[in-house]
Amino acid sequence: MTTCINKQIKKVVLAYSGGLDTSAIIPWLKENYSNCEVIAFCADVGQPAAELESIREKAIASGASECYIIDLKETFVNDYIYPVIKTGAVYEGQYLLGTAIARPVIAKAHIKLALDVGADALCHGCTGKGNDQVRFESCFAALAPQLPVIAPWREWDMVSREDLIKYLYDRAIPCSATSPAKIYSRDANAWHISHEGGSLEDPWSEPAEEVWTMTVNPEKAPDKPETVQLTFNEGELIAVDGEIFSPYKALVYLNNKAASHGIGRIDIVENRLIGMKSRGCYETPGGTVLMTAYKGLEVLVLDKESLKFRESLGLAFSHLLYDGRWFTPLAKTQLYAAALLAEKVSGDVVVKLYKGQVSVIQRRSPNSLYSEEFATFGADGVYNQKHAEGFIRLFSLPSRIAAIHQNNSKQKQKQKEY
Repeated sequence: MTTCINKQIKKVVLAYSGGLDTSAIIPWLKENYSNCEVIAFCADVGQPAAELESIREKAIASGASECYIIDLKETFVNDYIYPVIKTGAVYEGQYLLGTAIARPVIAKAHIKLALDVGADALCHGCTGKGNDQVRFESCFAALAPQLPVIAPWREWDMVSREDLIKYLYDRAIPCSATSPAKIYSRDANAWHISHEGGSLEDPWSEPAEEVWTMTVNPEKAPDKPETVQLTFNEGELIAVDGEIFSPYKALVYLNNKAASHGIGRIDIVENRLIGMKSRGCYETPGGTVLMTAYKGLEVLVLDKESLKFRESLGLAFSHLLYDGRWFTPLAKTQLYAAALLAEKVSGDVVVKLYKGQVSVIQRRSPNSLYSEEFATFGADGVYNQKHAEGFIRLFSLPSRIAAIHQNNSKQKQKQKEY
């Protein structure tokens, strides 16, 4: 895969969101690439329906010859979100990777469309400061290295979103982003919505209530808690509150429930792949419930060493996914390992939703390793507490040997001094 420099490219497929950046890219491509044909590609990964209502008309009005809207919602949840849940991946302790998870499914569909229509190149609207340029282009490299990539933010002389607004204004192209002081960069899908830019660029500035668009303010959430039961089979959610849903519809159901209780808000400063820190606010209501429930069931069925391995796997995969390495042998290996561990994760979990918090209150599994007979603090006939003495002596033997060695060394040192 190479950065595109061929001005004679005839057809380009652009990853199009209908937002400020990609709206400006369409006319820019036509002006700078010999009036090439621009085909807009929009991936429906569960973003608000309002974002898709007039997106084709906007793309055509900006100069695109066509706009393809491809429904990826079920694929996104079933083939990408569920496998990630099995790894337990959480980036830097808080971020549930909502943007990063969506990039591989979008990139794969982007490439397929480009090949289907005979395009000469791919184009994206990622900035030269962000993670997404790496994520998309790494996927392109793995799946279609023969297609050149155009990255306008690395080519044009515009340096800010204010420049883009003026660019569109000068060409009489409609643009909804008109207030530079309140510009927030948002990315939404079925799993989450992210908010960056504007006043959030100052980490000392508390997020205004207008930042949050998906969840109720936890302070204003209902005073009465609500419970939800999730049923898993081999690590995959198959029912919620006793009702069978498709993967996407189950997530929508959980989003609605959790958002009404203010669950899933985080405000973090994260380490971007390219080396700088950025501040972002994320809302992942259903995802927070789903991940909490999964881990609540997981601890019931995995032994200590297996759980420790899964935890290390989750940390490793969080960085791999964040860095855009989905289509790599390492990712395939880690996902396979997580799927094997998840074969035991079957059963029911009940969670309580209350004022921004989700907690596991009930769990059961046919594969449970928990035994009340062994765990009880009352009298039992299966565990002889006297056996613990021998176990402790063996378990602590390295420490005992080290202490003896240290004491002997001290004694020898004293003898030398005398």
